[in-house]
Amino acid sequence: MRRVGVVFGSLTPAEELAAGARAAEAAGFSEQWFSEDCFFSGGLSGVTQLLASTKGARAGLGLVSVVARHPAVLAMEVAGIARMHPGRLRVAVGLGSESWVRQMGLMPDRPLTAVRETIAVLRDLLAGSTVDRSTTTHEFHGIRLDLPPAQVPEIWLGAVNERALKAGGEIADGVLLSVLAGPSYLGWATGLTGGVPVTAYVLAAVDDDPAAARDAVRGAVGFFLQAESRSSLVTRSRYADEVLAAVAELAPGESLTAPDHWIDEFAAAGTPDQVAERLRALLDAGADSLGLWLFPPDRLTQQIQRIASEVLPKLEQS
Repeated sequence: MRRVGVVFGSLTPAEELAAGARAAEAAGFSEQWFSEDCFFSGGLSGVTQLLASTKGARAGLGLVSVVARHPAVLAMEVAGIARMHPGRLRVAVGLGSESWVRQMGLMPDRPLTAVRETIAVLRDLLAGSTVDRSTTTHEFHGIRLDLPPAQVPEIWLGAVNERALKAGGEIADGVLLSVLAGPSYLGWATGLTGGVPVTAYVLAAVDDDPAAARDAVRGAVGFFLQAESRSSLVTRSRYADEVLAAVAELAPGESLTAPDHWIDEFAAAGTPDQVAERLRALLDAGADSLGLWLFPPDRLTQQIQRIASEVLPKLEQS
């Protein structure tokens, strides 16, 4: 069975999470993710709500910045959630958006080293070990969790560029890819991850009118392309030169507008047949599962139900 899940967070108000999570589980989506994006909604409270609102769906926190919380505090919080919902939680960590990290004055000198060190510390603490060492970003003086989880959750790495993708294959239980991952990028990225499971986030919208579906994701595609214009998500795509040129021409404060052919490359938006074709291409390119970030946000439940009834069955037929 092809694994397709739903991504919550950012544009989903906290008070709407329970209904959305229940709708996704009832519709048959295999997993749920909560995306912590600054400064919208907290990831730990969000993923806890997803788990508490569902009966058996697995939920992932992805991703949480390794510098936004001290790893000992993060491990303590993760342990509590894992104890309440054994076997259902996974946690993806990474640097996080560089712009948000810089806003908080937390940019480390060696970002990937900070990620590697944090994953090692989390594994030790969640396993019940005492950590007594200094890393490049934090200090640990005889720290040990009094209540570690009986079942340690999977630790994933959120990655975009080559070195982080390779690191994910070496030290993580899986790799989480950001939105904008097109088939060509996915094929390249999964060749670097060493065979660990890979989940890709996908900006998605379904409508009988393809133009309406594209319009639903247009703003998000433009926002992320502008933010990631120099990352491998864009530079490994066939539209790299176009995107870079368009970003260079923007006036200060101006937002990037995505034309239709960019949306077709970097999102899954259109009729049920078109969305199914797009998702199939991403799975065939190497993704083990997909997390759909659904638009428009004020029609979340309708999008969940329609993709479940009109798109997912087409994937099972392939």
